[in-house]
Amino acid sequence: MPLFHRIARIEKAAIPFTLDGIACEGREGDTVLTAILCHAERLRQSEFSGAPRAGFCQMGACQDCWVQCEDGERLRACSTPLTEGLRIITTRRP
Repeated sequence: MPLFHRIARIEKAAIPFTLDGIACEGREGDTVLTAILCHAERLRQSEFSGAPRAGFCQMGACQDCWVQCEDGERLRACSTPLTEGLRIITTRRP
């Protein structure tokens, strides 16, 4: 079950992206964090403890919301606008 439930911006243009290989859709004006949490119950797992993380400060100060794209680029999810075609990975690779 997603952590966030969209109640606003439902009329904004859809922006397709991929989350862990699954096609998803955000809305114009969403941050990467908002788009992910509208589809998942966590943002990522902690690289230290494996515990679920969902961002902390929501304003780019705490460093807790970094995610990785398939091409290796790292993004701060809470302050990066969602863009079409983003391919985000939140699960650990073996």
